[in-house]
Amino acid sequence: MKKVTAVLLGAGQRGAGAYAPYAIKFPEELQFVAVAEPDKERREEFKRLHKIEDRYCFESWEELMEQPKLADAILICTQDRMHYEPTIKALEKGYHVLLEKPMSYDAMECVSMGEYAKKYNRVFSICHVLRYTPFFRTIKKLLEDGRIGKLMSIQQIENVAYWHQAHSFVRGNWRNSKESSPMILAKSCHDMDIILWLVGENCSKISSFGSLGHFKKEEAPAGAPLRCLDGCPAEKECPYYAPKIYIDWIDNWQADVIRKVVSIDTSEEALLKALKEGPYGRCVYHCDNDVVDHQVVNMEFENGVTAVFTMCAFTYEGGRSIKLMGTKGQIRCDLDKNVIEVRSFVTGKREDINLDVSADGHGGGDLGIMRDFVELVRNEGKVEGVTSASVSVQSHIMSLAAERSRLENKIINVQDYINELKKEK
Repeated sequence: MKKVTAVLLGAGQRGAGAYAPYAIKFPEELQFVAVAEPDKERREEFKRLHKIEDRYCFESWEELMEQPKLADAILICTQDRMHYEPTIKALEKGYHVLLEKPMSYDAMECVSMGEYAKKYNRVFSICHVLRYTPFFRTIKKLLEDGRIGKLMSIQQIENVAYWHQAHSFVRGNWRNSKESSPMILAKSCHDMDIILWLVGENCSKISSFGSLGHFKKEEAPAGAPLRCLDGCPAEKECPYYAPKIYIDWIDNWQADVIRKVVSIDTSEEALLKALKEGPYGRCVYHCDNDVVDHQVVNMEFENGVTAVFTMCAFTYEGGRSIKLMGTKGQIRCDLDKNVIEVRSFVTGKREDINLDVSADGHGGGDLGIMRDFVELVRNEGKVEGVTSASVSVQSHIMSLAAERSRLENKIINVQDYINELKKEK
């Protein structure tokens, strides 16, 4: 079995924390030989874990790309607005590419990357990891087997969780659409993609509504300072008080993940220092965030199926819940609980399918996409991947069309939107 070699651009929570561990778990299959990461601590940590030589550790992706081709594949896990240029250069240089979602905040760049995927004889996959989860693969198989007859409608909810919204989309890297992407793209292009995949046809019309309703200065408690540790009078009542989330919360794996984002050193002393000085100690009502905290999207597909998607920050639990309605039955399920309920209209019987899958790693999706990508690279892309860039363009277009609908308060014809993009190009 050929071992695949890879380089990583961006050793953050997704690149270093979600995908790269595959090489540690399966060293006979994958080896990282170089890394580009501007944060010295994260770069050094990745170097140590993967035993990378000093000469192959770079501060910027540009420096790495100046080198001759260093490996079979490249994982591009930089920030949203730093995807397009390194991806194009990597494909031109001959790398197989795994690109973190979203492909780009810009519709034209998404279309262009989709075309590059067809132009170059390279593997080019997008990290739509939900397609690789046992949960959604089981639902897809149930639909293909006709268990609920002809699919007619889907309702899907993304429960962001109050702490996750505060961490990632108020204080964190994806808080401001001008610096990253709108919420429907940064967080929910997973959902657009999975709905598209389950329906099996392109989206024809889309509309959306939503706003930033709570995480703004007008909602701040009286006397709330700019930073939580500057003597906030509401610390006991505020669910978003930073030490509650980053120091006191120790009950599951998610706490460890977000602490490592705040500080590589997760001792209480180091975390307190980071909260006093860094972005994660800011009051959630006094940040520079502008992405929505609740949004709905209505969709109609070319085969007549309709779908409604809801994203909401104001939930205790995280994860996704979904209901699929067909002519002969329904499927109702919750990704967080890993239970799929199938109910037949014909027999009236209910079947519960229990999936024994860990909740971490996107319900097995992170591991699944890495296994698939390594196999695709090993076979030189002779088979198209489940989440190839040419396929993923459609769900990105759906997300961007939904955002235009929300901002302009109108229904968007998706094909007309695509035609407009092509004219602009």
